[in-house]
Amino acid sequence: MAGEHLVSIVVPCRNEAAFIDAFCADAMRQALAPPWQLELIVADGHSDDGTRERLQALAAAEPRLRVVDNPARFVAAGLNRALAAAGGAVIVRMDVHTRYAPDYVAQCLAALRRSGADNVGGPWRAEGVGGWGRAIAAAFQSRWVAGGARSRDLAFEGEVDTVYLGCWPRASFDRFGGFDEMLVRNQDDEHNLRIVRGGGRVWQSAAIRSTYRPRDSLAALWRQWLQYGYWKAFVMKKHGQAAALRHRVPGLFVAGLGLASLGALAGWPLALAVLVAAYAALLLGLSVTVASGSSWSLLWRLPFVIAAQQLGYGIGSLIGHWDAWRHGQGRERFAGLTR
Repeated sequence: MAGEHLVSIVVPCRNEAAFIDAFCADAMRQALAPPWQLELIVADGHSDDGTRERLQALAAAEPRLRVVDNPARFVAAGLNRALAAAGGAVIVRMDVHTRYAPDYVAQCLAALRRSGADNVGGPWRAEGVGGWGRAIAAAFQSRWVAGGARSRDLAFEGEVDTVYLGCWPRASFDRFGGFDEMLVRNQDDEHNLRIVRGGGRVWQSAAIRSTYRPRDSLAALWRQWLQYGYWKAFVMKKHGQAAALRHRVPGLFVAGLGLASLGALAGWPLALAVLVAAYAALLLGLSVTVASGSSWSLLWRLPFVIAAQQLGYGIGSLIGHWDAWRHGQGRERFAGLTR
């Protein structure tokens, strides 16, 4: 299938047996006005939980669905394999853990026409399951916790530096290239940075609606943000990019905490006490702010959620900067294979 009125939905996945049916149903029910048609290309990273078999069964009944192999198993590699197989004039990236409005793709096409941008997407809306999942989603959505990131602003419409998921004219990949397979995380941020630095535009539209399901445990959240911080360092090294303030603060705080701890061991505990007290007050203030806009029942969980996110990112960024400077490549232990 190929043509100027074909939309190719591309998605990498691995071991998503619990989610793959709902995702494929969302993708296949996208309503497009003629002459537009769509195809769904799923790059499977050698799933061993039944995902691959389920995808093959779905593809046998749905000719618009194709499954391609992703032997590298990483997200960027899967996206590139799916892109290579895609025949559409427009490429839409989707994620298995996100649910989509029936007009998601149609609104992507409308935003491309309206903005003339090289990549468009909607805001990043999180909806958690269970006590920890709901607390993680509430913190994720807060502009105070997110450092003012526009991607969490559900009402924002306009030009941005990065966008959730994405929808590109095929020409964008011809001009700016595919996804960097050296990056296990942050490959979407890096690609958007490449677009902006290359004279292109990235656009966010509030009409493009989806709901993301975040992690539902502190351990999973910690690992996620540790990896985000770690791989962000490699993006900055690649482009010689100075980090935004919201990216610098966690690493600087962790470094300060480490220096203050050394000072305390040497007999000067005051700096550490002041730093810990100030951070505890910050966590409490942020938690109250988030709970007041969501649910007070989440209040006791929020300090742990915010700390896991911020400290995980900070520690990851310090290790990442060291590895990027000392070794020039990432460690295998930070190479999460899913999501």
